[in-house]
Amino acid sequence: MNEPSVMTSGAPGSSAGQDVAQRSANHAAPEARRPPAPFPLTVITGFLGAGKTTLLNRLLRDPALSDTLVIINEFGEIGLDHLLVEQAGDDMLVMTSGCVCCSIRGDLITTLEDVLRRRDNGRITPFKRVIIETTGLADPAPVLHTIMYHPYLMLRFRLDGVVTLIDAVNGAATLDAHEEAVKQAAMADRLVIAKTDLLEGEAGARASADLRARLSRLNPGARVIDAAKGEATPAALLDAGLYDPERKTLEVRRWLNAEAFSQRSEGATAHHHDDDGEDHHHDHGGHEPRDVNRHDARIRAFCMRSDAPIAPAAFDLFLELLRNAHGPSLLRVKGIVALDDDLSRPVVIHGVQHVFHPPARLPAWPDDDHATRIVFILRDMDPAFVEGMWKAFAGVPDLDRADAAALGNNPLAPTKTGLLA
Repeated sequence: MNEPSVMTSGAPGSSAGQDVAQRSANHAAPEARRPPAPFPLTVITGFLGAGKTTLLNRLLRDPALSDTLVIINEFGEIGLDHLLVEQAGDDMLVMTSGCVCCSIRGDLITTLEDVLRRRDNGRITPFKRVIIETTGLADPAPVLHTIMYHPYLMLRFRLDGVVTLIDAVNGAATLDAHEEAVKQAAMADRLVIAKTDLLEGEAGARASADLRARLSRLNPGARVIDAAKGEATPAALLDAGLYDPERKTLEVRRWLNAEAFSQRSEGATAHHHDDDGEDHHHDHGGHEPRDVNRHDARIRAFCMRSDAPIAPAAFDLFLELLRNAHGPSLLRVKGIVALDDDLSRPVVIHGVQHVFHPPARLPAWPDDDHATRIVFILRDMDPAFVEGMWKAFAGVPDLDRADAAALGNNPLAPTKTGLLA
């Protein structure tokens, strides 16, 4: 006689028990299965002699950065006070403040992957933030591309901001002579003016004010900070990105700062460069003026606003064409976009030249303004061209303008036939 089979439910060691345990594990503690939150990463750049060494020394001493990894090019260039070094290795120092300082070995990707491996294995202090220092002649764009495009690094890091230092004494001359310095300023989220204490008298105050005004024209959305007045604190320099760590929300309005571009446009007529790129003609007493802002004139910063939502497919094509055909001219692009497939949930975009973060859907609009607002900082590109492209893809009616080149090449044009000769 066969023994009756016994069904057990969740008995330890049984296959049924293992199934129950597996189902419980699948449903319990979902946060335990989520990937770790990406670490905020800040890039510090600035031309040679701008004061990066002084700023980095100050940051490395600050207890507020005790959970921060600072990646620099060479320890020797920083001139660290060895009394503040708690532990030292070939490529890593631990400061008494708790801040970890690491030098770049090989390329940046290798360095970042290595420090992540060490952190995950418990071999170094579990940092919560990363600061990267670039060389004085470096273009910050490749560093930003690394964080925004590398499949693994974009999961582990989020770009928090770009901090650019400018020397108050030589800053204007540096901007005049070096296009790289202008690009560094144009790409920044924070502009730190160093050495203002070395400017003396009325002439010094005027030079400082002129430099601040010039930087604001180049990059209206960036906050300008005076290091000599003690304003360059970690709280002022960091958390410049889309995510607000204190509120644990996306602060779109603060990050976008579209109002600053509107204010700049309203006051642009007082400046000697028109917003349409045409030159003013002033009487200079017979002397040919020196165009000290020739590099600045290549930079165009503006905020494009559109009340009409755009179709997702049309928006994808707009971005694709813009970055593929004009990527080098897109120094920074940040925006909030209304898509017609879900009018209550906009998307946020962020790009540096041809590299863009995947557009992120927001759960709701951050304020009562439901218009598309995209901030562009362009080089050698007319804002009217970008706006015309947008209107074409969004289906917004616009004036039909004649193509001057096409008219000139048309054999039936009046000038070709001799009618207007």
